[in-house]
Amino acid sequence: MFGKRSNAPAPATRPQAPAPRPVAVVADAPAAPPPQEAPRAEPPPPPPPAAINVEADAKYQETKQSVFSALIQAVDLTELGKLDAASVREEINDIIGEIISMRNLVLSAAEQEKLITDICNDVLGLGPLEPLIARDDIADIMVNGPAKVYIETGGKIQLTDIKFRDNAQLMNICQRIVAAVGRRVDESSPICDARLLDGSRVNVIAPPLAIDGAALTIRKFKKDKLKLTDLTKFKSISPAGAKLLEIIGHCRLNTVVSGGTGSGKTTLLNCLTAYIDKGERVITCEDSAELQLQQPHVVRLETRPPNLEGQGEISMRALIKNCLRMRPERIIVGEVRGPEAFDLLQAMNTGHDGSMGTIHANNPREAISRIENMIAMGGFVLPAKTVREQIAGAVNVILQAQRLRDGSRKITHVTEVVGMEGEVVTLQDLVIFEFLSEDENGRIVGQHKSTGLRPKFYDKVRYFGKERELAEALEALAAGG
Repeated sequence: MFGKRSNAPAPATRPQAPAPRPVAVVADAPAAPPPQEAPRAEPPPPPPPAAINVEADAKYQETKQSVFSALIQAVDLTELGKLDAASVREEINDIIGEIISMRNLVLSAAEQEKLITDICNDVLGLGPLEPLIARDDIADIMVNGPAKVYIETGGKIQLTDIKFRDNAQLMNICQRIVAAVGRRVDESSPICDARLLDGSRVNVIAPPLAIDGAALTIRKFKKDKLKLTDLTKFKSISPAGAKLLEIIGHCRLNTVVSGGTGSGKTTLLNCLTAYIDKGERVITCEDSAELQLQQPHVVRLETRPPNLEGQGEISMRALIKNCLRMRPERIIVGEVRGPEAFDLLQAMNTGHDGSMGTIHANNPREAISRIENMIAMGGFVLPAKTVREQIAGAVNVILQAQRLRDGSRKITHVTEVVGMEGEVVTLQDLVIFEFLSEDENGRIVGQHKSTGLRPKFYDKVRYFGKERELAEALEALAAGG
């Protein structure tokens, strides 16, 4: 009976699971969470992407060094030197493929292609710098030791992720560059100027003078030679100003291009030489040949540094003096740095009209003073008035190039050397760059304007039949064109 316990033994039954407890149901209440398992040990967090990249790069460099060492042992460098560059690259490509197969190296197709390209660049080219050399938008490459490579592009300096294996690899690249032009760089001769095959200017300074490793600076030139029309597109000069420069280059006016480092002096000089008549004999004198004249009758000369014994040096003065015996019609000096300024003035004053050169100065007036100082450096004991008369009689036009704070390059002055007043060289600006404002991107906005003065060289321009073009260019400049 319900509620009473029976005395009879109960039949054996299977033990039943206890009945579940009733759960109170609340309307709209969230479901009860499932029973939680015992907490497990958390796996270690993945390494950051930067650490992965560093580890992968280190492994790649180790593989590259291993393959490179095997390649050097496998090839006959003497026989390899007899082949042209394309055949050498193909031969190296095949040998590297065999080394990778024999050593069972696990590389993707992209990694293998990169490995082959890098090793070919190390053997045949400039190693890690080859991708930068191939880019046409880079103006300067600056290597500050094996771990830091900077570039200048768009007028701004940027740090790249390119690195050399060590200072030995960097020095090997530097020696390869300078050896191509018959020069050397090492501890006994740690400073050297050279050039690449395309004319790009190279400067190397090696340890112990460079404390943090060899410093290599390359001033690159564009593959497509710049013309005055390109300078107008870059707004370095207005179209009417470019027409005035064309007249100056054609009418054999003695011209000095002045400006600071990286202001575009050599580029401007190259543009001016495009208007030299094709029938003229032109001789260029440079410390490191970088001018790229397009005329058919050009003789290129280059100075030579002394050897280890201090013998055999050929200075710029010696080159310019020798030019006078080579029947030149124009003499073009890549950069006037010292007492050769006096010899260039002598050449300008003795029938070699249309001679040109570049000089480091901040404005046209300083350019005159710099020429005076460089003449004094040569030990010439001449009265100041005599030197200034030489300058006033030799130089017709000073073109001032300047790199502005936004990275752009402008021709800021077209200045004529008028003559002497007492003991002072008289200058007059024909065209100046007038700063107006700055746009929202920080770019400087301005215009080239004529000062309205009549050039003293008008008669010489008329002699060449260009007086109408000169008048039109000056009128357009006066109107702001």
